[in-house]
Amino acid sequence: MKTNYFSWTALILSVLLAAGCGTTGDKKDGEGDGSEAGGAGTGVETSGVAAGGTWDATALEDPNSPLYTKVIYFDYDVAELRSEFIDTLRVHAEYLVQNPDAMVTIEGHCDERGSREYNIALGERRANAVQRFFETEGVRSSQINTISYGEERPEDYGHSEAAWAMNRRAVLVY
Repeated sequence: MKTNYFSWTALILSVLLAAGCGTTGDKKDGEGDGSEAGGAGTGVETSGVAAGGTWDATALEDPNSPLYTKVIYFDYDVAELRSEFIDTLRVHAEYLVQNPDAMVTIEGHCDERGSREYNIALGERRANAVQRFFETEGVRSSQINTISYGEERPEDYGHSEAAWAMNRRAVLVY
């Protein structure tokens, strides 16, 4: 019985080890052997950006793009947009206007203070405030969805003013 148990354990560990050591695809000549720029013969692969290349993903994923900022914060118990986020929202609105097939979901969030029902309603008002801004900037309403999570999905689980400030937000999800 013990021999059978050890045999199965060894087999399972072998399979798991082999699965964990797999490659992600075929390599081309010189790829991944340290001969590429930035590798310096260390066997460490680098991305094009780290090797001095340019960013090749969408502007939504580029940390240097204004579209990378997708969180809009609100003051306590308020659904009015803060002036510091207007430029960010304008860039997102322009992106949506120029990309009519793009869709965005605006998630409204609140801190833990207030009843569940009140916070769901406040989160909805926050998401709707962003939606109204987008629509006044020319974004089609068919490109926008809104949802309120109220206090259900906090960014910060703390119970301080700093934590609550992080939780009072609208998040743009493309």
